[in-house]
Parts: sequence; structure tokens; C-alpha cells
Amino acid sequence: MNPIVALPPDGWPRPPYRCLRPGDTVGIVAPAGPADPELVARVPALLAAHGLRARVFPGCHLRQGYLAGPDAARLADLHAAWADPELAALWCLRGGYGSARLLPHLDTALLQQSRKLLIGYSDITALHALLDRLDCPALHAPMPASDLLRPGREADEVALFALLTGGLRAGTTWAAAPADGSLRLPGAACGRLVGGNLSLLAALAGTPWQLRTDGAILFLEDVGEQVYRVDRLLLQLDQCGALRGVRGVLLGSFTEDEDPRAVLDAALRPLGVPVLGGWPCGHGTPHRPLPLGVAVTLDADAGTLRIDEDFMC
Repeated sequence: MNPIVALPPDGWPRPPYRCLRPGDTVGIVAPAGPADPELVARVPALLAAHGLRARVFPGCHLRQGYLAGPDAARLADLHAAWADPELAALWCLRGGYGSARLLPHLDTALLQQSRKLLIGYSDITALHALLDRLDCPALHAPMPASDLLRPGREADEVALFALLTGGLRAGTTWAAAPADGSLRLPGAACGRLVGGNLSLLAALAGTPWQLRTDGAILFLEDVGEQVYRVDRLLLQLDQCGALRGVRGVLLGSFTEDEDPRAVLDAALRPLGVPVLGGWPCGHGTPHRPLPLGVAVTLDADAGTLRIDEDFMC
């Protein structure tokens, strides 16, 4: 299969995803790392609490070292889930590692035609980058085995299912928490919101799946990286051209032992674009859902993010 994905033509028709309704079935897939079997067993009850059903795909029960089963099995699950007309959305079980291994083999025509919402983050950033090339928005959001089935994540659960079942309309404006010393560079900008995990975006640099960032609002977050590695990852994005043409930057959680603000400032200030840090999204808590691939307005002065097109309705 040709890994080079053609970009959609201008004016590509893109209706919003529909909200999930009581009784809808969500496909649970594991494109990356394996999960604790006890957590996998609890996923159906998590969805049932919100009036939804779970179809747990076979790969969720597999383990092959650091992967949730062989590449072929994880790929087959994704294709089956995207092709299944009874599924309203796909929710990734957890991150870890492995999604990028599947990129050359995914049936991009199927993904584009099926146009099902993919929910996840972390290693799932690789799939989000591919979907953006297909002009298919996605949802950067908590996953069951990584987040919502663990203690203290009730507020994140409420926020995610409120969006999935209640919708997200153009004009919705979210505000960041009060200033806490997070990096902010003044200004406002409009663009397509793209991005995700910094480490994954750097790993995709120079590949056919490198994230499209020209004219975009770039979202970045990461977990557990030493500050020099954050510097190196940002340098990789800069040197491959991924930071050129960015209109604004939204920063989620960076859960490093040492504060990375200095290296973030050094990398982003020369871009001359607004930067809004401290957004409640990423590997830290709270972790609120964030639509990717949709038009937004970022206002760093006001500390707000406005959604400028319908995402779910």
C-alpha cells in the first residue's frame, strides 16, 4: 500500500460527527501497548454507566512484549472497527508504543470513507497525524486503561462523556485555568488545531506522516522527558520545518521533574506567534478532551480557545 497520503482537495465536504446516543456501540481497540487484563474487563461497565455499549476487539486481550499483540493483529482490529457500520466511534485502550508501526499498512481509503471518530492520545498521536492528512478530525482525550479506570479521574470522565453525548458546536469557548506561571506569549490567531504528544510528533518528522502544521494552531504535550530531551524534540520539529508557518501554539501538560518552560520559551518565542500554556490536556491531571483537525481561535491574552466549526452534533 502506498504510504504517501494525498491531501484532500479544497472544499472537501466534512460534516461533523454525530453525538453518541444511548445504546450506541463503541469499538475498543489497542493499536499500541498492552493493558492489564483486569482493566480491560472493566471497560464495558465504564461505557454502560453512560448508556453505551463496548465491543472489545481481540487485540485488547493480547500481549507481545511491549505491544498489544503482533502488528497484523492490531492492524486487523483497526480495519475491522473502522469497517463495522454498527460502531459509532473507536476508543483506544491505552498508549505506550506501536501505533506508528501500523501507518504504512493502514487502508487509508477505508478510514476516509468510514470517517469514524478516533479517541485517544499519547502514542495515538501517530494515528491522529494520519487522520489529519485525510481531513478526518479526531479527539485527543483520556483512554480507559491509561486514565479513566484509575482513581481520581472522575472529572475527566464527566468531561469526556459530556462532549461525546452532548456535542461540541462552533462558538464554544473554553478558558484556561488562572495564570499559574505557565508560558504565555501575547496575541490571538485562528487555524486548524493539530498536534499531540511532542515525542511522537518528533518521531514522525521526515516521514510521509509528518504532521501538517502550515497555518495551524499547534498543540503540544509530553510526559516524563528530561528538559534536554524536550529541547532536542523541539529542535527536531524546528529543523524539519514543522514549526514554520504555525500561527499559534497551545501547550498542555509537561510532566517533567524539571520545569521545561525555559526551553519551551526559547524554542517558541522566535516564532512570533501567540502561545498559551497550562492547558488542561495531556498526561497530567486534569485531562480535558480536545478536538483535533478543526478550526479554532486561540487568544493567549484572554486565555481562551474557541471552537470555530461544529465537531459533534
